[in-house]
Amino acid sequence: MDAASCYFVTLVRHGESVGNAENRHQGRADFPLTARGQAQARALAERWKAEGRAFDLCLASPLLRARQTAEILCAALSIPLEFDPSWMEIDVGLVSGLAEEQAAQVAPPPAFSTPYHRTGQTGESRWELYLRAGRGIQALLDRPAGRYLIVAHGGILNMALYAMLGIAPQANVQGPRFQFNNTTFATLIYEPYRHTWRLTAFQQPPDDPSRGAA
Repeated sequence: MDAASCYFVTLVRHGESVGNAENRHQGRADFPLTARGQAQARALAERWKAEGRAFDLCLASPLLRARQTAEILCAALSIPLEFDPSWMEIDVGLVSGLAEEQAAQVAPPPAFSTPYHRTGQTGESRWELYLRAGRGIQALLDRPAGRYLIVAHGGILNMALYAMLGIAPQANVQGPRFQFNNTTFATLIYEPYRHTWRLTAFQQPPDDPSRGAA
């Protein structure tokens, strides 16, 4: 492997947010981290510091839960930070910010859905999310080879892995699901000289603390 020409990419989901703790559909609803979520981000930063892990740049979703997570990580590890809306969570339309029971009344899920079905009636489709993840990856690979940290959300990170690993969105939200709990992270290497993505690790936080989506 020619390390100098490779992209070393780490994808991490934000810490626990108020929306997670209240089991709400988040999407673009801008919930902050809970105290637990802040502690999760600090614990991950300490873990990476102890491992000697370093990054050239962090790209983060500008939504508050991801922004706060990225700021904690970047401050602890001295990483330059940029915000990129390509990495925002899926727009869940009419159910944004709603609890499960409310969401089921406002926008009942269809009996059958294609990848083109709009989430929450007016939001993004999974196909649109997949394409947006692809644009985020393209923008990343337009940068020089190096070590990159992406701080984002469960939905967009799943579609990023789909795009990297050659998986297409399927009907009825079938297909692989990568379980990005709060502060779960995946590490990948991209070798551009042979167009190969390698998933080298998928690591859960010690207490596996996941509640809610996005």
